[in-house]
Amino acid sequence: MNQFGVCLLDLPDELLLIILKKLSNTDVLYSLLNIDDERLDILAKEKIFSNILDFVSFDPMSSIDRFKLKHFCIDILPKIHENVKYFILKPEFVLPYLTNGSPLRHIFQEQITHLILVNHDKDKLTELSNNYTVDVYERILKFFKNLKHLNIIGSVKMSNPYLSLVGLPPNTFHSSILTYLSIDMCSLDDCLYLLDGRLKQLTTLNDNLPHMTCFSLKCDFRINLYDTNLLPLFRRMSNLEKLTLYLRIKDQDRFVDGTLLQNEILVHMPHLHWFTFYICTYINTDGLQDQLSSEDIQRIFTNIEQHHVVNIINHSSCEEITCSVFSIPFTFDHLEDIGHMIPNIRFNYVTYLVVRDVISFNREFFIQLARAFPLLMTLRIFNREPQSCQFTDSQSYEIAKYPHLTYLDIRCGNDYIEQFLNETKTYVPCLTKLRVVYNNLRIVTNNFTRKETRRNCAKIKQLLIFSPLTEEIPILWPIGGR
Repeated sequence: MNQFGVCLLDLPDELLLIILKKLSNTDVLYSLLNIDDERLDILAKEKIFSNILDFVSFDPMSSIDRFKLKHFCIDILPKIHENVKYFILKPEFVLPYLTNGSPLRHIFQEQITHLILVNHDKDKLTELSNNYTVDVYERILKFFKNLKHLNIIGSVKMSNPYLSLVGLPPNTFHSSILTYLSIDMCSLDDCLYLLDGRLKQLTTLNDNLPHMTCFSLKCDFRINLYDTNLLPLFRRMSNLEKLTLYLRIKDQDRFVDGTLLQNEILVHMPHLHWFTFYICTYINTDGLQDQLSSEDIQRIFTNIEQHHVVNIINHSSCEEITCSVFSIPFTFDHLEDIGHMIPNIRFNYVTYLVVRDVISFNREFFIQLARAFPLLMTLRIFNREPQSCQFTDSQSYEIAKYPHLTYLDIRCGNDYIEQFLNETKTYVPCLTKLRVVYNNLRIVTNNFTRKETRRNCAKIKQLLIFSPLTEEIPILWPIGGR
């Protein structure tokens, strides 16, 4: 056979399918349907290419992509509508088709059971959350009558508008069949409203949540409703199998430790077999009666057969003690308010870290920190004590390497700015945003002329400076000394 005479249609179906699977489903459908070849038409209509349709790569501002989407709606979807079950798209694409006269009405209302909305419309972040909830989220949930799985995500953290239910009628955002929901909410109160019975397969009108088997609650901000709202909620989840908690609890007179978790939460969940958690308790030192050590907390978890647990007790300020308890491996991307004691584990998923302590951070601390957090992108440092040093002048220093760090916020003295901007101490090749006290920065960089600080500052594009007497001022770097 003449090898130069072989074309795509000479290949057997098995090889054609292997090739087509390398392409996106939308590309296969757009390229092969309606080209007047029955064989390719049949292959393109295979369920593997039409069950899940991903339109996220389409740009709503592109006339070409708008034409392609229109072609899909008018010519392609009617031919494969029986197979379509799963859509991945942007809200701005789907909203114009949520009408009774839409050519996609039947597919949306009767067939779509899974929907992922990739929502990073930054222009909508300033819109009132209640308005966006009614105009977008409520409208989508009402129109997709057979929707069981709804996942709304942003392209970057906190870039998608929140779901807000406080102040809205109780029948807002309700469904009798939705079983899975992933969405950012405006507050903990909105989460509690969501579980008040409006989602029948997630909750019921009585004091129980019998259908819920998987629950995840992540609150980056501090909350003070643990005893009054969260504990009663957890006790209603009698059939829960998987539980994920990320909580920062303030205004407590006791630590949330292993005994509390066992006696007040886990005992009500007999079917629980997967528990991933990070719980940080903030306690005022004035109200702390008993001193609880890390060994005490670890012994409690060992007693309840929860062996893969790490705990850290830290004096975050003179008036406050924090107790962080978490399961390992640590699967969250945020970690806040740890102190000078770093556990001997790797936090492979953490990209945002806040360190705070009344004890100074020495140079060895930042070396250990770099090893423990290999993917760190944002680091905020709070410490009033000058940096201590465990090395002598005759010792060779290891350089702390933060290869992914892009944002550094240093709320402390000259020593810590010196630690990170001096290339002989720290390697930060991707640093683009720096927040510091101006006078401290001026001193460390010798009025922005010091050679040792130039390399780590070379890529900084945004400099946020503040002082006790002035407001924070954004400045574009570099400034002088280049």
